[in-house]
Amino acid sequence: MIVKMKFLSVSGPKEDIDRVCEVYLSKYEMQLESAVTELKTADNLLPFVEMNPYKEPLAKAELFTKFLPAGDYHADLSMEKDEILKLVQDINHEYLNLMEKKEQLKKKRDELKERAGVLEPFRSLDIDIQKVMHYKYMQVRFGRIGIDYYRKLERYLFEDLNAVFLEGIRSESHVYGCYVAANADLSKVDSVFNSLHFERISLVGEYAGTPAAAYESITQEIEDTKAEIDRIRKELQTLMKSHGSKLLGARKRLENMCDNFDVRKLAARVKEEQSESYILCGWMGEADVEAFVKEAEKDDKVFIVVEEDHAKFFGEPPTKLKNPKFFKPFEMFIRMYGLPSHDEFDPTIFVALTYTFIFGAMFGDVGQGLCLFIGGGLLYITKKINLAGIISIAGVFSTFFGFMFGSIFGFEDILEARWLRPTEAMANLPFIGQLNTVFVVAIVFGMALNILVMLFNVANAAKAHDLENMLFSQNGLAGLVFYGFLVLTVILYMTGHKVPGNILLAIFLGGPILCFVFKEPLGNMVRKKKEKMQEGKVMFLVQAFFELFETMLSYFSNTISYVRIGAFAVSHAAMMEVVLMLSGAASGNTNWIAFVLGNIIVCGLEGLVVGIQVLRLEYYEMFSRFYKGTGREFKPFNEGK
Repeated sequence: MIVKMKFLSVSGPKEDIDRVCEVYLSKYEMQLESAVTELKTADNLLPFVEMNPYKEPLAKAELFTKFLPAGDYHADLSMEKDEILKLVQDINHEYLNLMEKKEQLKKKRDELKERAGVLEPFRSLDIDIQKVMHYKYMQVRFGRIGIDYYRKLERYLFEDLNAVFLEGIRSESHVYGCYVAANADLSKVDSVFNSLHFERISLVGEYAGTPAAAYESITQEIEDTKAEIDRIRKELQTLMKSHGSKLLGARKRLENMCDNFDVRKLAARVKEEQSESYILCGWMGEADVEAFVKEAEKDDKVFIVVEEDHAKFFGEPPTKLKNPKFFKPFEMFIRMYGLPSHDEFDPTIFVALTYTFIFGAMFGDVGQGLCLFIGGGLLYITKKINLAGIISIAGVFSTFFGFMFGSIFGFEDILEARWLRPTEAMANLPFIGQLNTVFVVAIVFGMALNILVMLFNVANAAKAHDLENMLFSQNGLAGLVFYGFLVLTVILYMTGHKVPGNILLAIFLGGPILCFVFKEPLGNMVRKKKEKMQEGKVMFLVQAFFELFETMLSYFSNTISYVRIGAFAVSHAAMMEVVLMLSGAASGNTNWIAFVLGNIIVCGLEGLVVGIQVLRLEYYEMFSRFYKGTGREFKPFNEGK
């Protein structure tokens, strides 16, 4: 069902807006509208231009709670606003100090890693870095040279150069090391090595001992720095843990205060001579309005006005669905198509009953139905997945029709069919001959549903005061008379009874056809609205002919479309016969692995296809006749709190 909505405005002193939101509006669901836009009849309305002061403290509180170690914390909601802000400020001061130390240590760690990376290729050199860097009569150059150039150096130049090259570590493409040359020969040696693309590597900093010893020293310093960073991280966790309950409570309260303050975006302020007030307006359920008004009647700072003629001044109300828990999952299908507007009825219960009933008829099997019921039910209970709830309920009807068809996991000889077996039952019909009984029943069931949804359309049109649609449309009273009389005639003929005479046929079929053709002028007549025919009589008749042809075609196609119910009932039995044959169950020599896998595949694949086909029947064959789905969803400002 659709909750009846009322439009109301709430006003009071400007400084009292936060208290009203926290004390009253947080208890009730209210969809706020822009007061400046909606209250067109009011004068001197100004928007709020204040910045939300709680966003930054909330962001910090959310950040601090992420540092909380796992544990059971009880949110402390007893703190006042000033206490909360001071708590966040004090923790933030300590947090920033620790984070500054942590960043300095990270910088130091990165520098040490860079120095270690420079030293690593020279670890095999057995030299004292400190000494060689301060030789008086010779110089040492550290770096790397390409493999190909190093081979040339070995082959042609070492004998002619007054230099020594000490090789360190080799990579796939380079040789790392250093060359030593006397000061007198240094210029020539440098030129040769430069011509061979020797890349110099500067060992900046104080290094003690050999490269290996210096590398180990730096590595140990890196580990010490990492330990210091971990210590600060633990110190952060300890800091947050010591305020865990208060932090969680502060975050919760700040979320509420932030949301309440953001109400100002939709509120308006009114300046008077010596004071300033606020105005909030929006939609609220009728029951909530009564409770709100009753609760606030003794509060002299709150003034509430409930508007009765809401649609005239404030547009269409939003749609809020309220259904029993059993039918709640099926609201998902309604939202997928579109929510009903305020002048339509909520089709959730209708969809729930027809969807599950048709699903069961198309997928009738006791064993697989119970699996769907149990599996879907467990998922819905644990995960609250709406589709799982729908599958579970559909499984009940699959089980029911499984008993009607005498089928359990595809076996047709264990249970006695309480009604019929889809692959065997046949019916003799005049003019047609033999036809599968489930096909006949499916078509009759479809006819009944078409008549029912036409009645829904008449009720919706009456509720919306749409006389043209209610009286003369193909889904209104004219369509109901035409289709109902046609169905009656077909059933009488097929059952061997006397059909209505020509006069009755002319009245009950010809009359509605004239209504279809002259729907527009008849609609103008009942609305007492005079309009000239703009396209001319000939074009009007041509257009009416094609529209009439389309109407007749839609009646036929909608009715025949329900044959799929019987077709899937037959195909399920046929598919399970294949599973039994392939698994050897039909011959009594069952391969249980193949049998189980076959049932899983059929249950999953056919369940998916049947679910989609039933939803197609709901949307295209039923909804298209009575339901628009043009409503907008009700979204309260405190949703999710």
